[in-house]
Amino acid sequence: MGAGYRLYLASLILGLRRKRVSEIKDHQSTSNSKDAMLEIKDLHAGFEGTQIIKGISLTINKGEIHAIMGPNGSGKSTLAKVLVGHPDYEVTAGQVTFNGKDLLAMDPEQRALEGLFMGFQYPVEIPGVNNAEFLRLSYNAKLVHAGQEEVDPLDFDEILDEKMKLVGMDKKYKDRSLNEGFSGGEKKKNEILQMAVLDPKLAILDETDSGLDIDAMKVVAQGINKLINKDKGLILITHYQRLLNYIQPDFVHVFGDGKIIKSGDKSLAHELEAQGYDWLTAAKN
Repeated sequence: MGAGYRLYLASLILGLRRKRVSEIKDHQSTSNSKDAMLEIKDLHAGFEGTQIIKGISLTINKGEIHAIMGPNGSGKSTLAKVLVGHPDYEVTAGQVTFNGKDLLAMDPEQRALEGLFMGFQYPVEIPGVNNAEFLRLSYNAKLVHAGQEEVDPLDFDEILDEKMKLVGMDKKYKDRSLNEGFSGGEKKKNEILQMAVLDPKLAILDETDSGLDIDAMKVVAQGINKLINKDKGLILITHYQRLLNYIQPDFVHVFGDGKIIKSGDKSLAHELEAQGYDWLTAAKN
């Protein structure tokens, strides 16, 4: 993961840096809704010649929270990395549109500027890159992309203080290097701070609950809930139902062998908690 992952993150730094429908299955194919934000059609993708995503179709509308669950190796994190343009992953078939634009034709930094955000399962430490300065440059890059004027450091400091208060993060982390020496919970909270500052249209959070104790998970979940509204979308990738006690999904999708093998509402997550994944994966074999 190391070199490619760091190359991808570096490219972002340099470049920028609920509503219901009548049937769950509509969200596995296409949507006629004018609120459709992300539309994935028969996506196939792989890593170093190995096919991992094997025909995923999914539509996410504004204001919706979609949870993606499934066993290890089922393609959950691969989908996230493909959507944000990780250079190590190759799309071999399918289409993805984001607010009507061809997402797959965009560079990773362009996807971020268009309003796509990813919170990493394992945020990397980047010594020498000041946390507040990284956020200011990223924030200004989005302003310039939108045809607006940049904010100066003093004005941004006020904005950052407000966002740190919103997600419950101590101001002392402004002057630290990006994630350097942060605990697991602090790193995840810093990811949510980035989300708060960048104000994305669609956020993809890859196992944000991984490595967090129950108190840290509650704090992170509270921050996420404060950032979601009717105009934004959220994809939550998780192994466990416990995160969904604090962030209520509109839809739950179970991945198996690179495909969506079942979709439902939040009750599906409770079934998975009680029975595991074997009953689903066995039924598909």
